[in-house]
Amino acid sequence: MAEANGKFSFEIPEYYNFAGQVSAYADKNPDKDAIVAVNEAGEAQSVTYRELISLANRIGNGLRSLGVQQGDKVIVLVPRGIDAYGIYLALNKIGAVIIPCSEMLRGKDIEYRANHAGVKAVISFSGGVQEVESIRASCPTIEHYIELGGGKTGWVSLEELASNSPDTLEAVNTHSDELAFLSYTSGTTGGPKGVMHVHGWPYAHLSVAATYWLDVREEDLVWATAGPGWAKWVWSPFVATLGMGATAFVYQGRFSPESYLKIIEQYPISVLCATPTEYRLMAKVSGIENFKLKALRSACSAGEPLNREVIDTFRRVFQITVRDGYGQTENTLLVGTFVGVEPKPGSMGRPSPVVRVAIIDEAGQEVPVGEVGDIAIDRNMVALFKGYLHDPDRTAKAFRGNWYVTGDQGRLDEDGYIWFEGRADDIIISAGYTIGPFEVEDALVKHPAVAECAAVASPDPDRGAVVKAFVVLKKGYEGSEALIRELQEHTKTLTAPYKYPRKIEFVDDLPKTTSGKIRRIELRMKEKQMQG
Repeated sequence: MAEANGKFSFEIPEYYNFAGQVSAYADKNPDKDAIVAVNEAGEAQSVTYRELISLANRIGNGLRSLGVQQGDKVIVLVPRGIDAYGIYLALNKIGAVIIPCSEMLRGKDIEYRANHAGVKAVISFSGGVQEVESIRASCPTIEHYIELGGGKTGWVSLEELASNSPDTLEAVNTHSDELAFLSYTSGTTGGPKGVMHVHGWPYAHLSVAATYWLDVREEDLVWATAGPGWAKWVWSPFVATLGMGATAFVYQGRFSPESYLKIIEQYPISVLCATPTEYRLMAKVSGIENFKLKALRSACSAGEPLNREVIDTFRRVFQITVRDGYGQTENTLLVGTFVGVEPKPGSMGRPSPVVRVAIIDEAGQEVPVGEVGDIAIDRNMVALFKGYLHDPDRTAKAFRGNWYVTGDQGRLDEDGYIWFEGRADDIIISAGYTIGPFEVEDALVKHPAVAECAAVASPDPDRGAVVKAFVVLKKGYEGSEALIRELQEHTKTLTAPYKYPRKIEFVDDLPKTTSGKIRRIELRMKEKQMQG
């Protein structure tokens, strides 16, 4: 059914529940470590598979006692840690729909998701409670507010809920086409898009990405650095690691390249999945050759193209090839340097063995080798999303004939490798974060000094790109460094801080079409030329 390039095929079973699969593994391997979590002070905590499933079962039973049922949508707003795994497994096991949310989201971000999806419950860590409280009166569908690590009035304590619940729970017999995950991703216009993935998606992801790209094995200690709240967390730390029976490593501290290298040296981490920005900064560490990464055998990068210099550094110093990979919230790993594939540094790699990838033109026809076009995949690919929630127009626009169009442009070389050429739309990818210009612009124009603005990607050597805003001020205001800082802080209060414009340029006007639409492409090209 899923055969793509004549190399590999598989069929997704009619009924599948990922948490049920992990529970079955725990029954056979109860004393094996499932998670090792280390905080910034170096204090470590671990749980076995038996302990993890017991936690998930108690949370699942507790949620059911509140009235959270199969098909109900639940926002999960928690940081890295053992509890995140327990919560995700519990929700998956009872058949609830998980809406991953970054702990950096602000109230308006949460309000949009809650009302757009018709959310029934919110599970938040203590640090997110204030943001949820700020929009509580505006979200009529939410019936249950559950707090991790606290006991605020009007909230149910997750710890108390779990401690008073039984630790046995049968997984719901979920149909593979039943909604399981609803991840929101930025769009070029309007609010974020709700990407629908079904229960069969983890099965497809395990069959390809975990096996042929990450190369996760049962004996591995896997450190995938993505945090809960992102589709990438579902990809690697959650599904790819637990689904293969490996042990997940979690670091609950702030990023620094030296700290990361010390951790990989100290712990027997054998599989690493990090962002290009994290790899770039590690590769720049003075004295990198003094670190001994003895256990590391598989290193992968995803989120944006990886520099050749980084690949060369890790090969020279650690004899490790960092293998690039490309996928999206809407699918799974599509293109990459898979196990056994000779990398072409600078390229995205080759198409997945179960994915038919092509470079197409505006008519949906494949273009000749070497010609730039839109990167597209066969719309029948098994791990492709089931559409954008409540948005048939956006869903339809994502397809061109028999192709799903990724929004990225590339070219195919004579050896079958794909080379990234840039975004076909205005989406900004910075340090692995996907940022829609509308979200930035919408926050900026709420400042009394801003008449209009446009946000675009500006090339950056470490982050790949940063957000730059071109701002037209209202009469009576003058641009200054103080106003730049004020606008940046203003943006952080209205939307997730990672979206704020790191660069702001004041201009007299913005380039527009004859119909008055802002030509962001003109501003993007200007930035590329300025940055060389």
